Amino acid sequence: MQGQSNTAMQTQQPQQAQPSQQQYSAGSRPAPALLPPVDIVEDGSGITLVADLPGVSREELSIGVDGRNLTIEAPLRLGEANSLVSVYAEVRANQFRRSFELSSDLDTAKIDAGLRDGVLTLRIPKLEQAKPRRVEIRVE
Repeated sequence: MQGQSNTAMQTQQPQQAQPSQQQYSAGSRPAPALLPPVDIVEDGSGITLVADLPGVSREELSIGVDGRNLTIEAPLRLGEANSLVSVYAEVRANQFRRSFELSSDLDTAKIDAGLRDGVLTLRIPKLEQAKPRRVEIRVE
C-alpha cells in the first residue's frame, strides 16, 4: 500500500530477517524468521493480501488476529538434504513470519484465506460503515 495516503494496513517489520516472537528462555536468542514477500491491494470493499510461502502446506500455516494485529507464520523448508553441512548460508531462518497492523475500518471477523501452490491469498473486507457509498441527491 505504499504510495497511497489512505492505508488500511501497515507492516510492522522491516524488509529483512527478524527474530520470531516465540517464547524463549532468558539468555538465548530467538530463532530468526524470514519475511515472505507480500502484495497488498485495497479497493472499495476491502483489502487483498497475497503472500509467497513456497513449500508451505495448509496444515502448517498459522494465521492469527489479535486485536488489530494480523500475524502469518509457517515453517520454512529449503529442501536441502540432511546429510549436507552448510559452509556458507544466507538464509538461516527456519520459519516464515510476517505481522501487520490492521486499520479499525477492516472487519477481522470476516477474513477469508486461501492457499494454492505456495501462494496465500487473504481477503479482509471493510466494515459496512467504512465502505464508500453514493449519496442520493433530491430535487427540490
